[in-house]
Amino acid sequence: MSRVPFICGNWKMHNTIGEAVELIDGLVPRIEALSGVEVGIAPTFTALHAVSKRIGGSKLRLSAQNVHFESQGAYTGEISVAMLKDVGCVYSLVGHSERRTLFGETNESCAKKVGALVAGGLLPIYCVGETLEQRDANQTLAVVSEQLAVGLSALDAAQAKNVVVAYEPVWAIGTGRTASPEQAQEVHAHLRSQLAEKFGKDVADAVRIQYGGSMKPANAKELLSQPDIDGGLIGGAALKADSFAEICAAAS
Repeated sequence: MSRVPFICGNWKMHNTIGEAVELIDGLVPRIEALSGVEVGIAPTFTALHAVSKRIGGSKLRLSAQNVHFESQGAYTGEISVAMLKDVGCVYSLVGHSERRTLFGETNESCAKKVGALVAGGLLPIYCVGETLEQRDANQTLAVVSEQLAVGLSALDAAQAKNVVVAYEPVWAIGTGRTASPEQAQEVHAHLRSQLAEKFGKDVADAVRIQYGGSMKPANAKELLSQPDIDGGLIGGAALKADSFAEICAAAS
């Protein structure tokens, strides 16, 4: 089954509204000419509305970086699925390693968020990945298996088919270190086998598994040529129109 590669730029806590719009204006013309690739961007909450208006009619898909699992209520500082949908989001990240390590997110809280997104008509980009200690202890496959199993536990096969999974080795995020194409492919293939076990082969063949962790123009083609790597979740390289567009071109 052919999966359309999906490249998504996670801007993290960067870019004021003005800077965000400027980046979009540099990006849209470069992306519009590409075919055979889906491209998303995940700005900060404050820039979502302005970016949404700016990308209207273009190929770019809007993603949030985080979401709360309750639909509304006394949750100061949080944002709901309906609010994200209202502003034009199609996707939301869930369980990014920075959310897990810095803000105490667990597999269980991620499962609630994934369930809320799917129920509310948005698509989760669900992040899994091991720390350096876990990799050195040969725990990588066990760690990502558990993250995947718990994180998607609220979904049935029909719902799981549209989820995007992002494998991000924590030791390769923002460090300049990258998993080798072989290391990344091993984990991606394992994740796909886990999906097949839980949801069936059709779902496993349909789900796109992105690689995140210092993907840049120099290594994108080699990573993306692996059979089970279906795109990238891009951090630093997504903050410049040129480098991000180069990665998208490599995927197309």
